[in-house]
Amino acid sequence: MSSRRSRSRQASTGVSRNISDDQINELVSKLQELLPELRRSRSRSDKVSAARVLQETCNYIRNLHREVDDLSERLSELLATTDGPQAAMIRSLLSQ
Repeated sequence: MSSRRSRSRQASTGVSRNISDDQINELVSKLQELLPELRRSRSRSDKVSAARVLQETCNYIRNLHREVDDLSERLSELLATTDGPQAAMIRSLLSQ
């Protein structure tokens, strides 16, 4: 990243702390390690751009949100059709 962009970012965010290119690259690498799709790419020694890592991160988070929504819906349907001490315990845990 050029120093001009760095200064521009500092001015727009009000942050005076400099983040070096090495720090950004390290953070992107850590993020890449968390993404299942990119973890496979990295094992083949392929270079993955930071833009692709960020795009895949967004996709992964969207998919996780969908999974949570689907599981929540399935649990709600299950609890609506189930009665008893186990269902009551699950409902109380969810309301905490």
